[in-house]
Amino acid sequence: MKRLRQIVTKAVIAKGKKRTECVETLSPPNAPTSILGCWVINHHYQAKRNGKFVDVTGKFDVNVWYAYSNHSKTAVHTETITYKDRIKLSFRDGEEVDSNDVKTRVLQQPNCIEAVITKQGDKFQVTIEREFLVEIIGETTVVINVHPLDYEEDWSYEESSQQPSSSSSSSSSSSSSSSSGDYESSSFS
Repeated sequence: MKRLRQIVTKAVIAKGKKRTECVETLSPPNAPTSILGCWVINHHYQAKRNGKFVDVTGKFDVNVWYAYSNHSKTAVHTETITYKDRIKLSFRDGEEVDSNDVKTRVLQQPNCIEAVITKQGDKFQVTIEREFLVEIIGETTVVINVHPLDYEEDWSYEESSQQPSSSSSSSSSSSSSSSSGDYESSSFS
């Protein structure tokens, strides 16, 4: 009788990771004098497997707080940026696995690294970073060793006999053994 069995289960069968740094050019309605702040909000994305890759498409808003009119006025300029990142997968067993169950984790939310005014003086150049980790979940096989039904694992334990406890020294002995984790049935009565 063979003792090996195969269990089919779900597991991570492929992974991929990608860090992206991109430069976006934004056009505010007024010629900026200086940049006072830049932040990225409202990040939304979705991921889909495409052969040996996962395509992550998404969008986010870039807000640039700036001064204009020779530092006499301020405004916030907002633009929505869309993107598509293609992340290469590394497979554990083989690439012929037919699974589209993608788990996506954002390791770095889109974040502004640098914001500058262009040489022409009428636009912003914003450098944004982001990083994703993707995993493909699929069926895989686990092999286990099966033991006969009457098999019992070896345990090391001491057999104890139940003795009535009538003296106070016995009772204090019982409470000290309780603190060490060895409980006798007489200590619970």
